[in-house]
Amino acid sequence: MTTEAIFQTQLIQKAWEDPSFKAKLLADPRSAIKEALGVWIPDHIQVKTVEENCNEFYLVIPPNPSGVIKSEAKEKAMW
Repeated sequence: MTTEAIFQTQLIQKAWEDPSFKAKLLADPRSAIKEALGVWIPDHIQVKTVEENCNEFYLVIPPNPSGVIKSEAKEKAMW
């Protein structure tokens, strides 16, 4: 499990167990995350929290890695 997945799981679990945390997470996710887990998220990163209902499905499309990761690595082998 990735660090991001563990982080998300902790937040979801806390939101299920604590209605006041869930409300804060929906209203002000940056502050709620910092208070709950001590994780500071830089201001230039936008944080959006939505509550999924049983009749909804959300698909999150991450950034294309070719536009995010620019590698100078050279091929070391070829077939």
